[in-house]
Amino acid sequence: MSTATEPLRSRRNHWMNQTAIHATTSPDAPALRYLGKTTSWGELHDRVQRLADALARRGVTDGDRVMILMLNNAEYIESVFAINTLGAIAVPVNFRLTPPEIAYQVTDSGATAIITDTVLAPLVTAVSAQTGTLATRIVVGGPTGDGFLGYDDLLAEPGTPHEPRDVPEDCAALIMYTSGTTGNPKGAVLTHLNMNSQALTCIRAMQYRADDIAFCASPLFHIAGLGSVAACFVLGALTVIHPLKAFDVTEVLDAWERERATSVFLVPAQWQLICADPTVAQRDLRLRVISWGAAPASDTVLRAMAETFPNARNVAVFGQTEMSPITCVLDGEDAIRKLGSVGKPIPTIAARIVDDENNDVAPGEVGEIVYRGPTLMREYWNNPRATADAFAYGWFHSGDLVRRDEEGFVYVVDRKKDMIISGGENIYCAEVENVLFAHPRIREAAVIGRADERWGEVPVAIVAVEDDEQISLAELAPHLDAQLARYKHPKALVVVDALPRNAGGKVVKHELRKLHGSTQPAVSG
Repeated sequence: MSTATEPLRSRRNHWMNQTAIHATTSPDAPALRYLGKTTSWGELHDRVQRLADALARRGVTDGDRVMILMLNNAEYIESVFAINTLGAIAVPVNFRLTPPEIAYQVTDSGATAIITDTVLAPLVTAVSAQTGTLATRIVVGGPTGDGFLGYDDLLAEPGTPHEPRDVPEDCAALIMYTSGTTGNPKGAVLTHLNMNSQALTCIRAMQYRADDIAFCASPLFHIAGLGSVAACFVLGALTVIHPLKAFDVTEVLDAWERERATSVFLVPAQWQLICADPTVAQRDLRLRVISWGAAPASDTVLRAMAETFPNARNVAVFGQTEMSPITCVLDGEDAIRKLGSVGKPIPTIAARIVDDENNDVAPGEVGEIVYRGPTLMREYWNNPRATADAFAYGWFHSGDLVRRDEEGFVYVVDRKKDMIISGGENIYCAEVENVLFAHPRIREAAVIGRADERWGEVPVAIVAVEDDEQISLAELAPHLDAQLARYKHPKALVVVDALPRNAGGKVVKHELRKLHGSTQPAVSG
């Protein structure tokens, strides 16, 4: 690269340059820790450059897409940074998907290379057989044969270093595929500017510091994972990456204590388990910031969090993949008095609540929340029609139906596409769910629509209870009567052990619809 462009390249504000800065100023300071193994900033920068060299020798260049199909580990972060160093785009993949679902994302993104680990290598082999397009397959802990290249072998590989790239902030860094409740998932294209703006959002909302130790338990293939640790790369803070497996309270508490974690994000169901653990009060914990999101939290859980961690800053975050992801923040001091709210829009974005004609609705009225701002995705990959629909009237349409109170606090009423129309009346599932969730015997609740001959559609509640005893609609009736109009009441009740959730902690409603929705007759509970 010519010296004329070097000053411009060195001024870019993205996580590759942020890593390079810390590698220069604090090379021995810890950057990542996974299963007790620490990677310093100097080591991280060196490993990223060597992996980028190996990828470049195999033809990866500006704009190319490289998939990452791995469990949480330090190599995940290295892979993202190495891909981006070449001006290429990282495509994180949910490892819980089936081969056909992953194959769709391979084809849609046009990826020709993939980085995986030994556990998931057979899944990559199955996907490769379907697509025939993944010419470069790299495995952490390998190679495992069948054309795989060993990750560590590539880092040790001699050869010509890659030509340094100037990667502007408006270049794509990630393609994050949304879960897609209807049709095929869409790939949200997030730029380096998006991720840097997300980092600043976290620093402001959580009041992160350079001496924080961030505990990452969210999947790194989810924007909640990469988005939550983006601030660490700006600040030079340590990120402790927790292995992905079934949530084990003792293991998590042990890790917090051992690693002296100061900031943690969990979903409410996980916080509920943490606060109920009999050993938590005796633990030597250093938590300074506790945050939650992806699902509503009851006042019982919020009070338990406040009592268990009285000195921690309690923050709820709300958003979506297309917004990198945070759009609203609720501080712990407002959590009880504004129960059910997702907080107020963050200062770095513009948010409006509008009707179908893009007119602002009055406080208290339901409308769709729309956004503009530096965290907003560039587009949906390879999908101009979906992009145009999402950016109607020049604002990004979230699909979330909300209302705002006189103080500016936002309450999610429902996803626009999940709204039930029963006898001509709109029923917002989230509103019914919040009422059900407040019942002392109900631990989890979800509401879906079921076809009905008379009303067109009726609401059905799927709940998990706190004890082993059954619960009926008759028992719930007084509680529902006190808070909901009769037409909003569930017309059927299904009791399950637990609601199905995706890797981000959100209830997977399409599974509930498949099991208990429109194909099933509505019967009273």
